[in-house]
Amino acid sequence: MAEQQPDSATLVGWAKLDNAERKRVQNGAPLYNAMCGGTETWQDRIAMRNFNKFPILCDLDGVIWLAHQGIAGSAEAVERFRQAGHRVLFVTNNSWSTQEEQVAALADVGISAAGDIVTSAMAGASLVQAGQRVLVCGGPGIEQALQDVGADIVRYADCLASENDEILHGIDIVMVGFHRWFDYEVMRRASLAISRGALLIGTNDDATYPTPSGPIPGGGSILTAIATASGVQPLIAGTPYQAMADVVTDLLGNVDQSAIMVGDRPSTDGEFAHTLGCRFALVRSGVTLASMSPATDSEFFAGVTLDFDVADLSAVADEVL
Repeated sequence: MAEQQPDSATLVGWAKLDNAERKRVQNGAPLYNAMCGGTETWQDRIAMRNFNKFPILCDLDGVIWLAHQGIAGSAEAVERFRQAGHRVLFVTNNSWSTQEEQVAALADVGISAAGDIVTSAMAGASLVQAGQRVLVCGGPGIEQALQDVGADIVRYADCLASENDEILHGIDIVMVGFHRWFDYEVMRRASLAISRGALLIGTNDDATYPTPSGPIPGGGSILTAIATASGVQPLIAGTPYQAMADVVTDLLGNVDQSAIMVGDRPSTDGEFAHTLGCRFALVRSGVTLASMSPATDSEFFAGVTLDFDVADLSAVADEVL
């Protein structure tokens, strides 16, 4: 039988691969079989190559760092994923920091991240239309994200300078995120704007925030106080909710069941994996302690499926690569 020659499309596809990629394709099964009419086609092999390069989505707090102090082995794990051809996207409910601050902080722990960060502030801003007036009860990360979508921003400092709360007329949205100056007056002004018809949006509902010395109150605790005072249910933007999933999907183009979401909190990171339809890797380097288990802490684990349950991001890399 005469040997079948590869067609032009096959040759072009092969030419686009670097040597490492060619080796991976060849190791899957003999390339000769794909080129000569075997049961597996060249397209099958390329599809498998792309499947094997699924994205890795990483939470920051409790996975990469604790209060910006790098967790041992996390930077090296990110580099291992990238060297193997996986895109690493950092997905965080931290709405305080700007994009530039997030990139700089990751650089400080040895990770380059420009263009690879999605924050709950970005997810919150995706729910805002250009020209809407937004009262910001949060940090500069929210302000930056709102500026990017053309919102009319009302800062808390503007409220302090306004007599008789006149500035709160015509507020379309109250957006709440983590900040350290929360007090009765912040809650009062936010509630007043909501009572006048403003929509309440929380960048996230994380009750706590992990630090090296233990959890501290998070943006979700602030949001709960404002929601209780105003008597309304907030719309939540960050993980594990749909707005964040939409931002991630828009950035990556597609997220399927091959992707892995790595996080330290089943109720947010695990549920976010479910929202995206991908796998979940739980790491014990943040709020989930090594002593905790689904059997003894069922409410905390919230029935989330653990596709991987390991110590840290480095252990995830050991399992996957």
